[in-house]
Amino acid sequence: METCSFARIISLQDLAMYRHKLCSLVFRLLPQLQGFPPLKKFCRDEHVHVALTETNMTTTLPELPQDILMVIFAALEIPDLMRAGSVCSSWHSAYAELRTLGKYKQGQTPCLVYTSESDPDDVLSLYSLAEKRSYKLTLPQPPIRSRYLIGSSHGWLVTVDERSEMHLLNPITCEQIALPSVTTIEHVKPIFDDYGDVCNYEMSRHTGTRSNRKPPSIFALAELRDRLQWKAFVFPDTSTGSYIVVLIHNPQAQLSFAKAGDDKWTWLPPHYLYEDCIYKDDILYAVNIKGEFHAFDLSGPVVTVKTIITIPEHYDCDTRYIVQAPWGSLLLVFRIVHDHDLEPHPGASEYWNTSEIKICEIDALWTEIKAINCLRDHVLFLGHNLSQCLSVNEFPALKANHSYFTDDNFLWTVGHKNNHRDMGILNLDDNSMEEILSPQLCSNCPAPMWITPDLRKMNLMGSMSQQL
Repeated sequence: METCSFARIISLQDLAMYRHKLCSLVFRLLPQLQGFPPLKKFCRDEHVHVALTETNMTTTLPELPQDILMVIFAALEIPDLMRAGSVCSSWHSAYAELRTLGKYKQGQTPCLVYTSESDPDDVLSLYSLAEKRSYKLTLPQPPIRSRYLIGSSHGWLVTVDERSEMHLLNPITCEQIALPSVTTIEHVKPIFDDYGDVCNYEMSRHTGTRSNRKPPSIFALAELRDRLQWKAFVFPDTSTGSYIVVLIHNPQAQLSFAKAGDDKWTWLPPHYLYEDCIYKDDILYAVNIKGEFHAFDLSGPVVTVKTIITIPEHYDCDTRYIVQAPWGSLLLVFRIVHDHDLEPHPGASEYWNTSEIKICEIDALWTEIKAINCLRDHVLFLGHNLSQCLSVNEFPALKANHSYFTDDNFLWTVGHKNNHRDMGILNLDDNSMEEILSPQLCSNCPAPMWITPDLRKMNLMGSMSQQL
């Protein structure tokens, strides 16, 4: 059922209130959709009998044609769209047709996904920045509380289960896809028991430029994910019309990728110590802690790589991000943190907070680099998500010249599960901070992250697309 993950957010009271809300929207937009001038706006001091107006509207509003409803629904964000599709049969029909035809392309305001210890293990919470409200999403097995979240791109979460295997999961549609086995990563080998079942993993420590003389490490099935996977990305693959998944993993934060149809991960040597990626026109751009930008051409049968620019260390920072700016440039973002040797939470010996964000702009030709001090009417979203720069003109619920961030430090997100989570909203003008949600509402593991909801289904191809 398409609406399975949202079933728990729609109450009868919601539907009644929402029908009035959307009918009011239809009533205002209908003359424009039919080619007439917009309705007169009432002056502030003009008396309007609200109850009478609503009654008259709901009793005289005609049954709208499906194409008109689809035009209106196409302008809604996903929570509103899902509620609209549940109001009545004709509205659900318009919602379903809108999705089937692929005409729903409304940009979505990012949301925070997190789990709560007070919820069942299969429930994920989604906090809408647009509505300042949380929703409960019931997701397919295995339980979301038992997984790690290592990435979020284009509406998809990348999760790691208790056997250290990875899956793509769309929390809105409940679509779930198995990725190639962790044992197909270059540095991982399975160890079998007497019955032929995988009981442990062996992880080597070599990179593309040097071998490690130390013997491989042996990890239990659930333990490997504490050491191996760090950050993952899902990118549209224009050459096939499907998707490609890129993984930053240990040892030494190296890169591997898998395209739809692949039955194994492809390693991308020789470089390492990567922190963020972006994918454009079949080229994977990745930045490492040295400030080196590498371009991997993934379009042919043989992957080629070159260094296209090196940006000297500007700041003593924790993490670097590559962000595509809406105006065409790329941004290199530096996240600066401050350590605290305190005990603010039981079982936590230290914690840190993001204290500053620095930004450099790289022109489209990779020739000019300049520091910028203000994003004006734009915002950043940083963390385990695909790094984003959005305009507040398109997403008015967001705060201009702010950075919305979640914790993505490898040691903190998987190694110290009880530690304070570094997340919030940073004002880039004065580095002042505000909370997104009360820390008491969020479980520390899996670590909260940003997601941009998406109702589109993945183009299913090959073994990567085996439905669970």
